[in-house]
Amino acid sequence: MSSATDQKAEFLRALPGDDVRQILWRFAERYDLQMLVQSVRAVARGPVARLVAAGARNTHDWTPEKAALLQSFDESGITGVFMEPSEGGFIEGPKNLALALVAFELAWVDAGAATGSLAGCLALSPIHERGTDEQRSYYMSKCAPPQPGEDRKPWRGSFALTEPIPYVGVETGMLGGKVKVAEWNEGEEPTLQVDKRGRFITNMGFANFVTAAVESDDPRIKGTCMVILEENDPGTFDRGTPTRKLVHQLSSTNDPVLSLKVPAHRIIGGYSVKDGVIIPRYSHGEVIEAVFRRTRVTVAIMSSAKLLSAIEPVIRYARGRFRGGSIATPGSPRYDLGLQLKQDVVHRLVDVWATGEASASLGFAAARVFDELDPIEKQKNSILAERGITGGSAMLKFMRKVQKEAIEFLNGNKPELKDDVLVNAAILDSVANVLCPACKLWNTGHGARKMREAVSLMGGYGITEDCPGFLGHKWMDSQLEATYEGPEAVQRRQLSITMTDDLFLTQFKQWIRDMRVIANDRPGTGACAVATAMELWLWTLEHLLKSADADGSKLYHSSRQGVTFPLADALCWLLAVRSQILDTLELAVKGVDHPTVSEGFEGLLAFYTDLCHVQSASAAGEVGRICAELVFGYNRHPAWDTEGCATCYQGGELDGMESLIPGISSIARGYSDVIEADGAHPQKAGPCVRFNGLDKFTRLRTRLDGCLTGSQLAKDRAAESLTKVMIPEALDYPA
Repeated sequence: MSSATDQKAEFLRALPGDDVRQILWRFAERYDLQMLVQSVRAVARGPVARLVAAGARNTHDWTPEKAALLQSFDESGITGVFMEPSEGGFIEGPKNLALALVAFELAWVDAGAATGSLAGCLALSPIHERGTDEQRSYYMSKCAPPQPGEDRKPWRGSFALTEPIPYVGVETGMLGGKVKVAEWNEGEEPTLQVDKRGRFITNMGFANFVTAAVESDDPRIKGTCMVILEENDPGTFDRGTPTRKLVHQLSSTNDPVLSLKVPAHRIIGGYSVKDGVIIPRYSHGEVIEAVFRRTRVTVAIMSSAKLLSAIEPVIRYARGRFRGGSIATPGSPRYDLGLQLKQDVVHRLVDVWATGEASASLGFAAARVFDELDPIEKQKNSILAERGITGGSAMLKFMRKVQKEAIEFLNGNKPELKDDVLVNAAILDSVANVLCPACKLWNTGHGARKMREAVSLMGGYGITEDCPGFLGHKWMDSQLEATYEGPEAVQRRQLSITMTDDLFLTQFKQWIRDMRVIANDRPGTGACAVATAMELWLWTLEHLLKSADADGSKLYHSSRQGVTFPLADALCWLLAVRSQILDTLELAVKGVDHPTVSEGFEGLLAFYTDLCHVQSASAAGEVGRICAELVFGYNRHPAWDTEGCATCYQGGELDGMESLIPGISSIARGYSDVIEADGAHPQKAGPCVRFNGLDKFTRLRTRLDGCLTGSQLAKDRAAESLTKVMIPEALDYPA
């Protein structure tokens, strides 16, 4: 009998190329992005790879050889990606996807090079997101690469948020950097004294300016702010000593000491004066919130690149493992497949590949959401300004009303709001607020664990300096990326708030229905398991929001991170595999008629479908485990006491009923808790747990287990593809 997921025996012929990635990540129609990818790749697999192969990672110092990368970044267009054409760039409009692609290509070879490139964008981001028009125009143009005929060097920037040990990593709301008024003459602009000591500041070894977070140390300045410091300002601009990193050595990282006098117009976003007090327009928290919600995505993508870059080296190593031995003669299975003769190797690599695809799908989906949100957000801010709605609390209060209208629209009650700017901004914002911390958390956290798996598949070769693909370096680098722009706890904390938003949950319910439709049309993707896992997660969230533990304490609370954090982790698994399935559907629609993808398309699509099924099973398993622990784990197990035994059978009563219902005594003793006349009971912790009020959860959990049907068959097929897929003669960058 045939099943819904039976597939024709078509296998992956070759590793996916640019044409496949362009479809998956939705830039097949963007020629500018395609050319950018090629340009960045030439730098990554040329100068960057040669530096790594030559041992440049063995020193903390910023050497002339490393510094030469900056010119390569300028000449290839990497530096100009962040700027508008009017500022010296070449891409107009939102650039989140473009920056994500740059990060992906550079991190494919070395994450330190990717970090060094992106750190310049990070330094400019506070100015870009919250700076005045004058600040944006001045600094963006200064940092743009020189145009033909120009004789100048572009400026480089650095972002100084973190404080030195022992305060490093305390929290972004606590600052050691201070600002006070140095001079303020009547009728003149104030001059500020800024004192900042930084820790782990990227690009500091050559930065011309720094965007630094500081707090007031003067009653004439209110609160916190971010301020721009230039190397030629009066005072001390000490770049500090290089940080003794074990990773990311192709980026310059120092612990600077800054003590400078700057004009007050360097406060990012500007300021006003009221009653003799300088009031920055934006606090440092408001600035970094706008910055990190975008730049976290590019860091997440770096981990995806590592995982996907590991596939080819692992396959090559496994196939050649026994060559040279006396019994591995050319043409024999042992010679052609090596370790791939054993199922364990290819099964584990399938898991690595599936994780890489899911994390890339989630990261690039987040980048596209921000590209869509950015112009709408600007329109929203203009509308609010016209209506006189300014300040954080006023805007939040107004947008709550908009959110209610957006929910009405999504529920089909107000179709006339389809083109409403505020409604669309609220809808996209609610998704972006979840996707951003989710991809940063899952890609770098789970990705680092899977990167360790990839390294282990190389045996002892994986932790050598000359490992093909630099996999050992990438594994170590991934540990640092998990802490960038807020460690995992920060991402979980943000998710625990944003994932309970009613507007997001309204869309989440629609996503469940969408997965059901996909499961009907393409059951081999595992969308059925994903939809059921999403239902289980949603039921668990709603249950925890209104429930208490055995002691009567509220379960879902900001201080109960044993509840909120695991549930955030579970959501990340779902978001990642959902994005992966949607990308595979895009490939199914667009790839069949593509001039280069269409050749061998059946095997390609079958492989990607199987990867989805494998990842769906992994996600469903994680979600099921986490939800079950949270739903049952905070109840106290019944004991063999009066209360716990209230629902137990009594042995004497059963014996008395035997004449009326023959066999009831033996059946009850075999399947139920029975207390004998002498008080004896089964040898276990207590009577079996009752599921009062949890019937739907147990039904969903049972259904979820059934939805895993066929997932291991999908893994077998994907693993077999890995034994047949063609790979190039050698890596296209040096070992």
